[in-house]
Amino acid sequence: MTMTQALNLALDQALAHDERVFLLGEDIADPGASGPTAKLSTKYGVDRVLDTPISEAAIVGAAIGAAMEGFRPVAEIMIMDFIGIAADQIVNHAAKLRFMTGGRTTAPITVRVQVYGGLGTGATHSQSLEAWFMHVPGLKVIVPSTPRDGKGLLTSAIFDDDPCIFVETIRLRGQRGLVPTDPAFAIPLGQADVKRPGTDVTLISYGRAVLDALGAAATLEQEGISAEVLDLRTLVPLDVEAIVESVRRTRRAVVVHDAVRFAGPGAEIASILHSELFGVLEAPVERLGARFVPNPGPSALESQVYPSADRVIAAVQRTLAPATVRAGAHG
Repeated sequence: MTMTQALNLALDQALAHDERVFLLGEDIADPGASGPTAKLSTKYGVDRVLDTPISEAAIVGAAIGAAMEGFRPVAEIMIMDFIGIAADQIVNHAAKLRFMTGGRTTAPITVRVQVYGGLGTGATHSQSLEAWFMHVPGLKVIVPSTPRDGKGLLTSAIFDDDPCIFVETIRLRGQRGLVPTDPAFAIPLGQADVKRPGTDVTLISYGRAVLDALGAAATLEQEGISAEVLDLRTLVPLDVEAIVESVRRTRRAVVVHDAVRFAGPGAEIASILHSELFGVLEAPVERLGARFVPNPGPSALESQVYPSADRVIAAVQRTLAPATVRAGAHG
């Protein structure tokens, strides 16, 4: 099934399994619903699949209030750029409830956000802002790359007792793959997945950029280079053990993501690797991410912003080059 169908199935099964689960957001009810919420209001009623006014703060605020009363809300923010309007609710309330009440109250909400980057939607409708929320203690941040992972991770997020930011990449909506239909199928949060084994370099990624990593690995194989592709799946909790174990074997790493490179998730991962594996690494960890510019609308310009398989290959070749060559390239 496609990523859209997999996410729809996860929501459908969660609604069927637990009457405390409900959905709320803009245009998520039939007949206007499309994507992962299609047909769910017809099946479960508009009291469990709630169309809301255009107010992200109200959507998330209502979800937090309902969670404090024992519900498990799934709130949709139509485009991730709009999440800033609800940032106070997420950062200062949902993330801190467990800590400020000594564990007596939690906020088991899932906030589904959608990233439109790469589709020509412009600077205010295309940002990948997951690094913002990695910085907030109390939040969990999830970014699936395959339909199977989408279903399994969304199920885990809905039934997790802490607030989860679930990032959906629109460019992955049509991705197809085998998906378990068992309602009990879930993927634990905080477990990275080796999408392709390798021995010469580790490509660390998540979300849409995993496709770039896999494409680069296939090309590199033709050149006799064996690249392992490690899909993080969740950024918080971060599977540091899997990251370190993989790079300890390959001794080289490239981190690639669609969030901007500057102060992005790759910076934290590179820092961990340089600290944990100093003396083991054969080359500095390479980082690839979106360029540090507001995202342009025209496709000819936007295509220059994001990482690509070719850029991943070039980064791998830098890690394989002798130290003197690398110094000259960066100089």
